[in-house]
Amino acid sequence: MYKKKIKLNDKIFIAGHTGMVGSAIKRNLLKKGYRKLLCPSRKDLDLLNYDQVNRWFKNNNPDVVILAAAKVGGIYANNKFSADFILENLKIQNNVIENAWKYSVKRFLFLGSSCIFPKFAKQPLKEEYLLTGTLEKTNESYAIAKIAGIKLCTALKKQYKFDAISLMPTNLYGQGDNYHQVNSHVLPAMISKFYDAKIKGLKKVICWGSGSPKREFLFVDDLADASIFVLENVSINDSSLYDDTGNFCGILNVGFGSDISIKELATLISSKIGYEGEIVWDLSKPDGTPRKLLDVSKLNKLGWIAKTNLEKGIELTLKSYIEESKKKSVRI
Repeated sequence: MYKKKIKLNDKIFIAGHTGMVGSAIKRNLLKKGYRKLLCPSRKDLDLLNYDQVNRWFKNNNPDVVILAAAKVGGIYANNKFSADFILENLKIQNNVIENAWKYSVKRFLFLGSSCIFPKFAKQPLKEEYLLTGTLEKTNESYAIAKIAGIKLCTALKKQYKFDAISLMPTNLYGQGDNYHQVNSHVLPAMISKFYDAKIKGLKKVICWGSGSPKREFLFVDDLADASIFVLENVSINDSSLYDDTGNFCGILNVGFGSDISIKELATLISSKIGYEGEIVWDLSKPDGTPRKLLDVSKLNKLGWIAKTNLEKGIELTLKSYIEESKKKSVRI
């Protein structure tokens, strides 16, 4: 049995607990009986400020840290605000990772992104493809920041035996997502567009690109479940976290295991919403990476498999989106 398996009475710090991923992890930890969750507000803890993070760790002494905090966005936001994406994410990661190591956290989980892999890497994407080719330019800054976080974790493991594992989730969606029609990721942006078009009786919806790229999508509560599974069951010494030459990589892909074209996604979402107008594709907008499907065989072999298929996940997400939209209209 793994000696550093997390326990129900451990103090668990969720960095980024108000975001889509962090809130899903918090929900699932509570469901499993974990009660000592440390979730400071941004007012009480600014992750961009090293001195504040250092004092917080010293005063609270968490046993486990889950780094889900990040500046995130879709193609437009990543491309337009590239300096913000690399600078803010590097600051957040360095501050949290360094202090988690400094104050002897027993288990650390870093949440990255599938955008770390080369744009034209062989599909499906294996963990060992990291740094084997050039990145997609539209989200290069975000990807480089995430790669730096992975490499900091692996360096601390190599030099100081720091217990850190990095999870690389595919495209996420679900409760608490950002539904901005321009700055968000493709799936929530489409939900917002098609729902808005139906309510307003619009005859057409314009979607970015050609619709030909293929993407894999993972329901955020499945990622939360995978995160807890890894913390509870996966040893830092497991062979799955090492390459063929014995070097520690510390990465595990997290995905559903199948993908769908953006055109097919648009059709599925519009049908779930009941929108019957025309879907127009704006070819002047970028497509991004042609395909991005993760090889999830390592995590599957360790005992974890995603439970929520895309159709069911979209239904659940749409329900939460409509409920939140109604709450906002009441507040207005």
